[in-house]
Amino acid sequence: MPIYVYEAKEPKKGCAKCAHGFEIVQSIKDDHLKVCPDCGAEIYRVLQPSWLNHSKTDLHYRAKRAGFHTLKRVNKGEYEKMY
Repeated sequence: MPIYVYEAKEPKKGCAKCAHGFEIVQSIKDDHLKVCPDCGAEIYRVLQPSWLNHSKTDLHYRAKRAGFHTLKRVNKGEYEKMY
């Protein structure tokens, strides 16, 4: 089940929970919340970035396969070749 983030439309009128935003687990079939369950203030669902990203490991593997090199920072101004 996905986790949705909700925030108050007017943070000054909301409680501590909805003024700063809160997460809630809901089914995709459930309707969006319209009011805060604690204080009744008007809320909206915040759009979150997609979870479908490439892992850092996968990107390094693909770069190495393509013949690129990666440098790792050792000290200020000093780098070490990883591959």
